[in-house]
Amino acid sequence: MKPGIHLTKIWFDDDMVELRIDVSDGFSLFSNQVYVGYPDLSRAVADLDVFKHQIHGGLVDLRFGEFGPEYANGAFHARFHFAKPGGRLFITCRQQSDFSEFSIMKVASEATLYLRTEPALLDRFIDELKGLDAKTSDEAYLQGN
Repeated sequence: MKPGIHLTKIWFDDDMVELRIDVSDGFSLFSNQVYVGYPDLSRAVADLDVFKHQIHGGLVDLRFGEFGPEYANGAFHARFHFAKPGGRLFITCRQQSDFSEFSIMKVASEATLYLRTEPALLDRFIDELKGLDAKTSDEAYLQGN
């Protein structure tokens, strides 16, 4: 299993897209689904476009969906951080599935995975996210290492 973040469009309409997000650290894999409004997807692309130039200690958070039982579908939060020195990119991904009935309560599965990658791979991911945002592509992949 290769480390990385893989976003796949599984449904869309005029207002939002539903993504399946698969995150692997090379050993573990967690997959969930989130609803993302197009303005949120555009903001993520814009934030990453600025962040990619901050290789000497930049930090940016991406959040799709919301955590908690009161929200539909799942949630995804990724914190991107360029470490000093060297410019390696570190990503902490937290995910939560949709809530479902379990005995007498509602529960959701959750995972936190940690990834490393390189700035050049981030550039390709941003380009693929732009395709998702423009509705010209169905997936985006950030390769880890």
